[in-house]
Amino acid sequence: MAIDYIIEFDCKPKQALTAPGILERLKERERAEEVVDWFRSAGDNRPPDQMGFEFSQSTPGQTGEKQLIVVQDLLEHAAALDDHAWHCRHCPANRTGNAYGCIGSISYPITALAETWLLELLPLPDEPLVWLLLKQGIQKLGYDGASVKALREVDRVDETNLRRYFELPNAPQRRLGELRLSSDQVLEMIFGVGNLIIPNHAGILLLFFNAIERDLEVEAIQDISSFGAAVRETTAFDMTLPAEYDTCMKDFVAFFHALYIAWKLNIPLYVDA
Repeated sequence: MAIDYIIEFDCKPKQALTAPGILERLKERERAEEVVDWFRSAGDNRPPDQMGFEFSQSTPGQTGEKQLIVVQDLLEHAAALDDHAWHCRHCPANRTGNAYGCIGSISYPITALAETWLLELLPLPDEPLVWLLLKQGIQKLGYDGASVKALREVDRVDETNLRRYFELPNAPQRRLGELRLSSDQVLEMIFGVGNLIIPNHAGILLLFFNAIERDLEVEAIQDISSFGAAVRETTAFDMTLPAEYDTCMKDFVAFFHALYIAWKLNIPLYVDA
């Protein structure tokens, strides 16, 4: 399970397969290759058309029915990716340099280290302009973290007794001057705006999480949250990992880089959380 995202750049592969179709095929190929590797490591050399596994699609609070999946069927469905991959070579939305490099994911569970780190990235009152923007956004848009807290509650009572979405049962908090924010509010601010993060919201998020320079004058901040092409062209991506980090934090840096690319291209970032 993961939070999946796609830079919504209109391209030939998306026109042919659709963005969800590409994402589905990428997941099918990855799953098929993992199953083949598992069979091979167990000394089983049967061809993929004789390999199968059970799979169920789960949502928060509900586990889907199990289905028997044949590995060869997944590989054949995913093969369409190869027919269109060459379009990715010079695509401006390809942030990784690989085929379908406009697509990525943040794997669950979200770790305690990642949640704490996200809180630490937020501005303090000694950065008054961005801090005031954060304060106003929290108050006006009503980010109370309720939607994320509900998911955390479902996770807590999961019948398997395994936490699938969050490592922590309770959200960590941080005081930013007179503001006190939880990571539930932070995650809601990022992922709770619908399936599309539009460019002006992307610019604000990049400021809040120190992914771009935020020691700016009022006019520059207004340009970042609007559609000023000159600002997008000259602003660099500055987010880096601390000395101690985990895979989840690396996933978040990749997510913010995709958000940055989408912002520079003035297009939305599609998110399926």
